Amino acid sequence: MMRMLIRQVRYDHPDAVKLNDQVQLEYAERYEDEGDVTPLDATMFVPPRGLYLIAYDAEGRPVATGGWRSQETNAENYRDGDAELKRMYVVPEARGLGLARRILAALEDDARVAGRIRMVLETGDKQPEAIALYRSTGYEPCEKFGHYRNHDSSRCFAKPLGHS
Repeated sequence: MMRMLIRQVRYDHPDAVKLNDQVQLEYAERYEDEGDVTPLDATMFVPPRGLYLIAYDAEGRPVATGGWRSQETNAENYRDGDAELKRMYVVPEARGLGLARRILAALEDDARVAGRIRMVLETGDKQPEAIALYRSTGYEPCEKFGHYRNHDSSRCFAKPLGHS
């Protein structure tokens, strides 16, 4: 297993911006559109109402990212106590090393400690690897929510966080 360091950063940190630009290119390519236009800003990922993580390889290169932000009941079908997963991404050369699972577990733990009730996420039908990851870690399809809730290609999942 390759040595990785997972660090908490701000969503507007230069490494986060770099990885976000990369994932947006991948979205645009897969969906033949402009990428994910869900409005996001750095304040959404500030603890205790969110968290943003980056994994760095042994050479200090940013290779994976993910964050969660708090949501409450609103017109986009969120519920009180939701933690929404955003910007899960692993650079192509670091895929298959378990980084997404490690980041996902850390985000779930943090959201649970912050008192969130369930983790929710939206992905798309052209991201079968993401769907497989989420299904294998206990996520189940749920009512559509968020910016893309009316898009046919949108796939929404949820997992109760449970409090220990």
